[in-house]
Amino acid sequence: MRIGVLSDTHLPASVRDLGALGGEAAAFLTSVDLILHSGDVILPSVLDWCAQFAPVRCAIGGHDMFEDERAAPVVIVEHEGWRIGMVHDVEAIPPSVNSVHDLKTIVYGDPTLDIVIAGDSHYERLEYLDGTLLLDSGSPIFPHHRSTRLGSMALLELTVERVRAEIVVLGETPGAPNPVTPAHLEFGRNGLIAASLAGEPHNVAGGAFRWRPRGAPPLRV
Repeated sequence: MRIGVLSDTHLPASVRDLGALGGEAAAFLTSVDLILHSGDVILPSVLDWCAQFAPVRCAIGGHDMFEDERAAPVVIVEHEGWRIGMVHDVEAIPPSVNSVHDLKTIVYGDPTLDIVIAGDSHYERLEYLDGTLLLDSGSPIFPHHRSTRLGSMALLELTVERVRAEIVVLGETPGAPNPVTPAHLEFGRNGLIAASLAGEPHNVAGGAFRWRPRGAPPLRV
């Protein structure tokens, strides 16, 4: 099972879909079985464009002023026995959240989640903590809140025994460098197996992988 994850498609009014930015987004989404959009879609036409590649589910963001049967404040799905939760914004999490368990229980409403997805920050996040993957795919169009340029999406590859997660750098826009750092990690039913950052292996002996790009907003968990 291959799941494409994207977020924060704040397209300019003159741009109706991600295809206008070039072929990178389409080439990636063509390879997946399901698309999860973690909010601030802005235009429902973006969901329609994504739906030509695979079924779409969406978490409603603060700028999403539309109704769509594919969208909800909290999305919970399960594939290959792995439970995935998705909301738009965990930057403004309640003060009572001080652990990954709290985050899953209070924000997502499901303490059994294996993977939690959020957006809003425009910064990529790929971490494994307390037996849980925490994922923010960044933005494919405004990475790190820079001007319009290619940014990132994320890929989840699921089997019954293992999850592989990757921050996917979509490419380079002429004159506007992509600030995203590629990363990946793999974990199974018994914990973290492997991880890398910018192509370099990361020591996973401690059982956790924590990383956020410079300039990203701080998180309590």
